[in-house]
Amino acid sequence: MDAVVSQLQQAASRAMAAGDMNAAQSALLEALTHDGADIGLWLNLAAVRQRLHDVGGAFDALRKALEVDSRSFPALLMRASLLDRLGRKLEAASAYGIALVQAPPDHAMDPLTLKAVLRARSVHAQYVDKLGRFIRERTAAAGSECTPAERRRLEAFIATTLRTRKRYQQEPVEYCYPGLPPIEFYERGEFPWLPEFEGATESVRQELAAILAEDEAGFVPYIQYVSHVPLDQWRELNRSPRWSAYHFYEHGRRVEERCRRAPRTMQALGRLPQPQVELRSPTAMFSVLKPRTRIPPHHGVANFRLVVHLPLVLPPGCGFRVGGEMREWRLGEAWVFDDTIEHEAWNESDQTRVILICDIWSPRLSPEERDAIRSVIAATDAFHGTVPEAGA
Repeated sequence: MDAVVSQLQQAASRAMAAGDMNAAQSALLEALTHDGADIGLWLNLAAVRQRLHDVGGAFDALRKALEVDSRSFPALLMRASLLDRLGRKLEAASAYGIALVQAPPDHAMDPLTLKAVLRARSVHAQYVDKLGRFIRERTAAAGSECTPAERRRLEAFIATTLRTRKRYQQEPVEYCYPGLPPIEFYERGEFPWLPEFEGATESVRQELAAILAEDEAGFVPYIQYVSHVPLDQWRELNRSPRWSAYHFYEHGRRVEERCRRAPRTMQALGRLPQPQVELRSPTAMFSVLKPRTRIPPHHGVANFRLVVHLPLVLPPGCGFRVGGEMREWRLGEAWVFDDTIEHEAWNESDQTRVILICDIWSPRLSPEERDAIRSVIAATDAFHGTVPEAGA
């Protein structure tokens, strides 16, 4: 720091301690002529001007601080607090929301700052609650004309507008086909084969029971990465039997012995529009989640396919989240979702959970696009001359 600026800061601090705000302001203004990029000087100037009842000057100093760093948490919080003290409630609530985005963890704040942050959270929460109720009252008539599916989307729209619900997008690990919508859970009406598929639940459950009794060795850990790759959120479940699967396909190829053990399951799957992509699809498996086990948030490989879940063994305390929507499974009731949107599952019970998982083509793709997707992936594989590793 420049020696002159340091001396002027010290002079300002002494003047503030003595209650001489005019002298403090003069010292700070002179210091700023030497270093106009020092946010601390601008913040001190704003504080001094508040004590001088120069509200306009205080706001001007905070504006200058934010010109130096528009994400400065102290400047954003001070500006919001000043609006709050002036009784400009709507402006303060909005400004508090902006400041809270930049707030550090609670443990990293001094007591006075934490007190101000707690105030910010309270004011902003009241604002969001009032705004939410106001919006819902004003849109009730329009919403009543919507279908149940449209009302769910409308409510999600309101929640993301209020920022009480995070906005999730597709983040496929490998393949992202343009133009496909980021829909968390698809509406049942898009899949006319769902009721027939669900009708096979009891037959599939019987075959599952026989496989569990006769071919337990066929269930392998779902996550199987080699130790030298980044494991990230999979470290706890890597090669663990806590989440295992009985695969009917491996790299898109039928495992004949396993398929023969479950003819009615394969018959039910045969009615679905499953992708046929060399080395990748179709996929179908019994997914087994042991008691007290959570599958961490993650993303699927490709957005040109969707994933179907059919619950088969379902203890209480099991749940599933895709993006901002959380659901509980119901025995024999399937759903279709986009697994390239962040999702997670959990089994908080003392019993094992089992579901049938398989993939289907996105209904938004034409037959020609499906052929083209297969060609692109085949060409990529041919160029590299590689086969995807297990767990990919």
